[in-house]
Amino acid sequence: MASGAGDEEGDPAGGRSSAAAACSRAMPVVQQRTGPLVSSVAGSFARLLCAQRRNCSAASASQPVIAARHPFQVDLEAGKRYAWCACGHSKKQPFCDGSHKKAAPKISSLKFKPEEAKEAWLCGCKYTKNPPYCDGTHKEDFIQKADLHSHPQL
Repeated sequence: MASGAGDEEGDPAGGRSSAAAACSRAMPVVQQRTGPLVSSVAGSFARLLCAQRRNCSAASASQPVIAARHPFQVDLEAGKRYAWCACGHSKKQPFCDGSHKKAAPKISSLKFKPEEAKEAWLCGCKYTKNPPYCDGTHKEDFIQKADLHSHPQL
C-alpha cells in the first residue's frame, strides 16, 4: 500500500473518522488487560464508549446539519437585527429559534443587521463560505448526496 493511502504512516485513521480511529486505538489497549473477565468487561465498555462517541463526536457537535438543499429567499428590512440559523436545527429556517442551545451547543446563530432593505437569498445548507448569504455551495455533490438534517461527508 502506498504511503498516504490509509496506512499507518500516511493516514493513521485509515480513511475512517478520527472518532473511529481513536476507538480502534483504544480497543487493543483495553484487550491487553489481564484475565478473561476484565478483558471482556473492559472490551464491552470500550465498544459502548466508542459507539457513543461516534453518535456524538466532536466533529458532529461543531458541524451544522443540512437544513435544506436550497437557499431561502427573504425580504430584509434596513436596520433590523436578524439571527441566521448556523446549526441547521431551527424549525424557523433560515432564522434561529434557539435549537442550537440543546442540539448543537458549540454553534451559535449569526446575528446581522442589513444597512438597507433588500431581497436576499440566505443559505439553507449551512455550508456557505459567505454566511448568512447563499454562495451556491448547496449545488455541490457533498450537499446534494447527503440526507437532510444530517452531517455531510466532507
